[in-house]
Amino acid sequence: MMKFKDKIRVVMDFPEKGIRFKDITTLLKDGTMFHDAIDEMAKPFHEKNIDLVVGPEARGFVIGTPVAYALKAGFIPVRKPGKLPAETLHYEYSLEYGKDALEVHKDAIEPGQRVLIVDDLLATGGTMKATVAMVEQLGGIVVGLAFLIELEYLNGRKALQNYPIFSLLKY
Repeated sequence: MMKFKDKIRVVMDFPEKGIRFKDITTLLKDGTMFHDAIDEMAKPFHEKNIDLVVGPEARGFVIGTPVAYALKAGFIPVRKPGKLPAETLHYEYSLEYGKDALEVHKDAIEPGQRVLIVDDLLATGGTMKATVAMVEQLGGIVVGLAFLIELEYLNGRKALQNYPIFSLLKY
């Protein structure tokens, strides 16, 4: 996995002082490495009969869509409010300093469908908890959660301990 870590650029003091931002664009632009990273993320789920991959906006689209393709599954986008054209399920959740909201089409997931949720980063787990709640509210079965990067020191895994978690890279 070190080969993937070597492709992640760390940007100091972004988006604010004291943050060491993990920039995945340097991995994404290397076609072979991006391909290999997606294959590694999909590998643990090939035998899990995944029907749908769900990815939260926006980097969850970038990572989730090729994972869905590798698994021969459909892809469902979870978006910020007002971005989806049909009737949506709206979900508000708390952040450390304020609130946020996400939406998914109400007809995106049928009861009993097996869902893998994919995002680029697991930090505190807030966005992922909200996404899991929406999938389950629509009747989906969350088979697992997959991340390109996990920031272990932020303990997001603890907030999601009832679900199998795969993280390609851990910091």
